[in-house]
Amino acid sequence: MEITFVLGIILLGIIAGFLSGALGIGGGIVIIPALIFIYGFSVHQAQGTLLAFMVPPIGLPAFISYYKRKQVHLKAAYFLMFAFLIASYWGSEIALKLPEDLIRKAFGAMVIFVGVKMFFTKKKHSIKNNLV
Repeated sequence: MEITFVLGIILLGIIAGFLSGALGIGGGIVIIPALIFIYGFSVHQAQGTLLAFMVPPIGLPAFISYYKRKQVHLKAAYFLMFAFLIASYWGSEIALKLPEDLIRKAFGAMVIFVGVKMFFTKKKHSIKNNLV
């Protein structure tokens, strides 16, 4: 596994964790598009990887389905989990000091941006190695 991949995935976890703590978003709205557009994951691989690091206690049956079909990048999920865990705390600390109106508008802008990007971007290559 390349160091640039590992560092990029950790940075993604930090950004998503921070946004999760600050705006209540991060998992699906940040990580899934980033895995697709930056790392070339398929939608299924991005969803499976998200489930592997974020929701096993809640979404264990769905994670198992993706895992059985080799649609989970476990190493990426481990790094994302670690970075997300730390950054979500700091994001929440900062968000609690900001005006509620600013948080609401930032959340709305993020949702619109990601929605437009997902709608208008054509499929790129898919990462096939390092799964499971």
